[in-house]
Amino acid sequence: MVPSRPDVLVVGAGIGGLTAAAHLGRAGLNVMVVEKNRRAGGRCGRFSRDGHEFDTGPTLFVLPELYRAELDELGIRMDEALDLLAVDPTYRLVFDDGSGLSLTSDLGAMRAPLERMESGSFERLLAYIEDGGSRYEGAIEDFVRRDFRSPTDLFSGSGLRAIARLHLLRRHWQEAGRHFRSSRLRAAFTFQDLYMGMSPEDAPATFSLLPFSELRHGVWFPVGGMYRVTEVLQRAAVEAGVTFRFRAAVRAIEADVHRVGRVALADGSVLRPRAVLANADLPYVEGQLLPSARGGGWARRRRFSTSCVSFFWGVDRELDALGPHTLFLPDDFQQGLRDIEEGRELSDNPCFYLHAPARVDRGMSRPGSETLIALVPAGHLRPGRRYDWGSVRERARRHVLAGLARIGIEGLEAHLKFEVCYLPPSWRRRYNLSHGAAHGLGHQLRQLGVLRPGSRHPHLRNLYFAGASTHPGSGVPTAMVSGRLAARRILEEWDAPTVRPTRTASAVPL
Repeated sequence: MVPSRPDVLVVGAGIGGLTAAAHLGRAGLNVMVVEKNRRAGGRCGRFSRDGHEFDTGPTLFVLPELYRAELDELGIRMDEALDLLAVDPTYRLVFDDGSGLSLTSDLGAMRAPLERMESGSFERLLAYIEDGGSRYEGAIEDFVRRDFRSPTDLFSGSGLRAIARLHLLRRHWQEAGRHFRSSRLRAAFTFQDLYMGMSPEDAPATFSLLPFSELRHGVWFPVGGMYRVTEVLQRAAVEAGVTFRFRAAVRAIEADVHRVGRVALADGSVLRPRAVLANADLPYVEGQLLPSARGGGWARRRRFSTSCVSFFWGVDRELDALGPHTLFLPDDFQQGLRDIEEGRELSDNPCFYLHAPARVDRGMSRPGSETLIALVPAGHLRPGRRYDWGSVRERARRHVLAGLARIGIEGLEAHLKFEVCYLPPSWRRRYNLSHGAAHGLGHQLRQLGVLRPGSRHPHLRNLYFAGASTHPGSGVPTAMVSGRLAARRILEEWDAPTVRPTRTASAVPL
């Protein structure tokens, strides 16, 4: 029997929701997770077709030490739970003229190609990485893993250290320009900002910690794909006694002045939890699930991340010319990102990313074939706009196929066994992402740290949040952080009158 009055109801089985549920279950609470889709993971999802395995969202295992720390918090040893394969070279970058650059953690191997592109650039790369390392050390403990609950938290000792070390007021593109004259090299060491759905012109210089971590800590791939992370977290939750209801969409979160009372599901059933943790996209929760008087309208004043057009292709032959990760960086890289920030669906010459997982893990496709994922940045949905998504899909497809032809993979369209395509409306429909913004809220300075939505609603004292649109932001390991922070706050406040527990939560250090 599934209880109608759990201690905590988690809305959404994404990475943040799974992490929070596992922590709360380990603490002795009665936890239920409701999920609108048929399986867990949210954007970190999976589908299979004709022997091909596709991760629907993240395809890179980066920031491994952050994963390790968060899994340790759940009593999970990362090296036992995940079989990680090193990917090196980490990326193959392709420029407009067909020339390229391989990024590798063997820094010495990059000296000659970098010097051919720009004299003195190798030594400047080492300085850039050193700067990124300093920001990494400051960011992870003082910023990413920390719970900001009020503006005063930013001005504590660790908060002030973070401000001083992270260069939050400098833009990443500007920071890269201090080290590289070539726009190609600036793009080569800032494109990681696309992981957060934003342009390096908007991103704080703090994000130089990403290329640092990739070059120093490596890029990895879990055997079985990124969905293995979802499976590990779901197993941890089940072992902690958490119950799951799939294909159980939430219709409304009903609340009075200070607290959530009931949660109504689309099938007509009603749940009466003591606390609710919303892992659904926070702007969607505010705008669609809460009563209008409690939503506050703040989400409408925020900036959203970009979206993307994603192609999932089953190819009837192997593509030995590809590595696991290939990025096509046009010479007008920044202009293309400006175009979609300003409202265009696609730029005329967009950058794009190709992922061939079977190049590192042959289990991701059947022998003699290839699993291929292509991601093209796109603008998020704008209210009142009319779109021709058939045209957008065709333009994006032609652009990717032309890029592949440029590196010698010609006529690929004739070898496609099938195609699945996610467009911005797909992200909105599948995952309730407001405006189809694939990474939730943007990560501009005024939406980071204490300025980003935190782990609890400002007025509804038993409504908590986790996920990409909350602190610390988009990404798999950061979603795990958000889930842990929300769970810790629930446990700390469990005796508050507005929560009304049925039992005392055991003390678990989070």
